[in-house]
Amino acid sequence: MATYLQFLTSLFATFGTYGLYRILSFFYQEWTSPLKVLPGPPSQSWLFGNFKTASAALWEMPGPIHEQWVKEYGNTIVYKGILGMNRLYTTDLKALNHIIMNSNTYQKPEMVQYITKRLIGDGLVVVEGEEHKKQRRVMNPAFGPAQIRELTETFVEKSVELRDIWLAQSENAGGSFKVNAIPYFNQLTLDVIGLAGFNYQFHSLTTEAEDNELNNAFTKLFQANGLFSMETLVKALIPITRGIPTPYDKQTKDTKKTMDRIGMELLQKSKAELNEKHAVVERDSVTGKHLLTLLLRANMASDLPHNQRMTDQEVADQVPTFLSAGHETTSTSTSWVLYDLCTAPEVQTKLREELLTIGTDNPTMDELSALPYLDCVVREALRLHAPLASAMRVAVQDDLIPLGTPFTDSKGKLHDVIKVKKGQNVIIPIAAINRDTSLWGDDAHEFRPQRWKELPEAVSGIPGAWSNMLTFLGGPRACIGWRFSIIETKAIIFSILRAFEIQLAVPKDDIIGGPSIISRPVLRTDPKVGMLPLFLKPVSKL
Repeated sequence: MATYLQFLTSLFATFGTYGLYRILSFFYQEWTSPLKVLPGPPSQSWLFGNFKTASAALWEMPGPIHEQWVKEYGNTIVYKGILGMNRLYTTDLKALNHIIMNSNTYQKPEMVQYITKRLIGDGLVVVEGEEHKKQRRVMNPAFGPAQIRELTETFVEKSVELRDIWLAQSENAGGSFKVNAIPYFNQLTLDVIGLAGFNYQFHSLTTEAEDNELNNAFTKLFQANGLFSMETLVKALIPITRGIPTPYDKQTKDTKKTMDRIGMELLQKSKAELNEKHAVVERDSVTGKHLLTLLLRANMASDLPHNQRMTDQEVADQVPTFLSAGHETTSTSTSWVLYDLCTAPEVQTKLREELLTIGTDNPTMDELSALPYLDCVVREALRLHAPLASAMRVAVQDDLIPLGTPFTDSKGKLHDVIKVKKGQNVIIPIAAINRDTSLWGDDAHEFRPQRWKELPEAVSGIPGAWSNMLTFLGGPRACIGWRFSIIETKAIIFSILRAFEIQLAVPKDDIIGGPSIISRPVLRTDPKVGMLPLFLKPVSKL
């Protein structure tokens, strides 16, 4: 008994000493931070700093508090997070280019990696450094133009399926009818990523989805009541607490095990089919009907050194990665495109006229890409409504960030670089850059597709992966599936807008960006659930 008590005493003493060390280290780092010379708003609370105001503003369009801070203090500022943590916030394009391009120095915070890894494993979204380079090198061929061209047929087939479901509802209603579009787009994009990702039938647009094992596991894994619970947040912030079990931990472990098993089964099936068809696999022969096969072909290529290949588990971990990254973001983007088209009837009419010039309901990728006004509309909607409003990075080593616009400190000294210490958090303000009036003009907050006919020179400096915007980020960590998402979105808009005239079923101002990681449309009166109520009326010609 005495020995047991001594053990407990030693254990608590160790925890206490460790906790005190972490607290003192944290406050020392903040007190000695070189960012203290930067201008910025005063802290609103010793506990939360400016966190509540800054976080709430991220989901507003266009995030007025950040614009106010930039106008008042300059485009490179520091504000306080929880417990007075310094947050570096900059819209300086030279600084952002440095941060985005140097992904080995600026990585996802450890707490973000912890939460993401326990959900989807060591997939491309989670890993950093050399491991990320290895996975990216193998996976890049699967997302090239030729491969997305092959997958476009799946995008169109599922879009037509949704169109026909809505036409049937219209017939039952005797014409115009009301629908919440978001659940349907969620189902459509889940079906698409299942088929295009790994040849898996979710049947989400039909009643068969209720008994789908992978769909059930995926839904349980990402249930918000556990994913964003206080217990999860505490474990993410305080690593020493991660060994304490909670009910959500067991649910996560069980459902992750199910997803791992199904992912490995899909991998082994695809690998067996590939081995049967090809005695020797070459990287330049990477074609096929779904991403998993394309990935396996690239990974099994005879000219790929063994030390650059992914393990079976790493390949299997891409299944939940595809699901999480390629599902809800495209659904959200498509919802915002329809919202914008509802707010601009003349744009909707002009776009429909262009879409009806195509003499088929089943366009190819090249036909979709050759529609100039559709391209302008999609670009403009994705500029205005990036699914991810911002991204956070942490410096893993001391660094100097160059500035295009110097700042003046409180003593009147001019600085053309920002000194950052290892462990410093940095905000990449995706939505703010996409709507910055100093870059896009005074109408930056307006939906105006024609702006893409002649862009301002200033936007050429935005370090984005696609089309002078940060929606898909940029640099080595840019979204690998940006081409997949764009063509899928175009296919959905093509099928729906040719068949229906659409109107908002609520006032325009009732729709806002929801307070979540993915900024989906919600009702101002009920922001917890994604909502885009629409009236759909069939057009006379399909």
